[in-house]
Amino acid sequence: MLAQERHELILRSLRRHGRLRVAELVAELGVSAITVRRDLAELDGAGLLRRVHGGAIGAGPADQTSAGDRLTIGIVVPSASTYYTDVIRGAEATAARYGARLVLGVSGYDADVELERIEKVLGIGVAGLLLSTAYGDADAHRIGTRLDEIDVPLVLMERAFGFPEVGREYDHVRTDHAYGAMLALRHFAQLGHRRIAVSLQPTVTAYWLRRGLEEAVDTLGVDIYVSERELPQTGDDPHSLAQLDAFLIECEAFGSRAVLIHSDEHAARLVERAMERGLRVPEDLAVVVYNDVTAALAVVPLTAVCPPKFALGETACDLLLRKLQSSQGPVQHLSLLPALNLRSSCGAQTVDSAHGLRAVQS
Repeated sequence: MLAQERHELILRSLRRHGRLRVAELVAELGVSAITVRRDLAELDGAGLLRRVHGGAIGAGPADQTSAGDRLTIGIVVPSASTYYTDVIRGAEATAARYGARLVLGVSGYDADVELERIEKVLGIGVAGLLLSTAYGDADAHRIGTRLDEIDVPLVLMERAFGFPEVGREYDHVRTDHAYGAMLALRHFAQLGHRRIAVSLQPTVTAYWLRRGLEEAVDTLGVDIYVSERELPQTGDDPHSLAQLDAFLIECEAFGSRAVLIHSDEHAARLVERAMERGLRVPEDLAVVVYNDVTAALAVVPLTAVCPPKFALGETACDLLLRKLQSSQGPVQHLSLLPALNLRSSCGAQTVDSAHGLRAVQS
């Protein structure tokens, strides 16, 4: 059977059933699974259908709606809380505008669980996948062929894997965290601080924050001390309090009256401990936090670098859905800039972020 004949039969069957499975086409056409997948790829490239894991669906949302089946895309993230809550909400809002359905998988930052979640999401026949892997950019070499084995359009979120760590370039949307670190230190420098202490937890984000800090030292002419001490997120046990006190002593020894901390929970508890030791915030210790999830709720509202979490989910989902509509576009690497929300912990009045008002330094 010639390829053109197979293509006509495939499209006829798709119009009749609304969704096709590779295994069913193999039996119907009497050819190998490799041949069927190649045919589906050619028809996808021509805009006549959309490949999904294990088969194909109609070319667009309208085709699927008529068949009683909404376009479905998957999203797999390390966590459904804190940082990723707004990322998911942003993706969900964009999917709704397209009339699409979003299916969530959560890995818990476990690479093995992540593989299982990806397989489950793909198994329901999603048309495309949004993915923020458990691996950070510093661990790109550990990805291997995992991404290349995903057989639907893929957009990475907050990850920037590329050749040679993976076999090919992938669309990605990420926050420019290095710029975010520069933003924090630039604010300190503008307030007159020249010796700045930094606490970074062992997170994926910290990889890029370190790059930004290195650039800031050269650009701004400031001195920084990056503590290797891992601060506890919560808790009032003696060990946790000792770690917080030790970091404050490190700041004093370095001669720093300005601290950048990643992330919110650490900064809020550190401010409380500093105040218990008789320090005034911001008069004796200015604090900037990175993430801005709960920073505004601290005892002293915390100035924070805020990654555009909601916009990141929106942008990634929009990119994926546009890819599904037209697979001919180029691979895109998009970087979104975080913002600095000024609050009391650096000597500023609280920001009315809903109206976009700039805080006024006191």
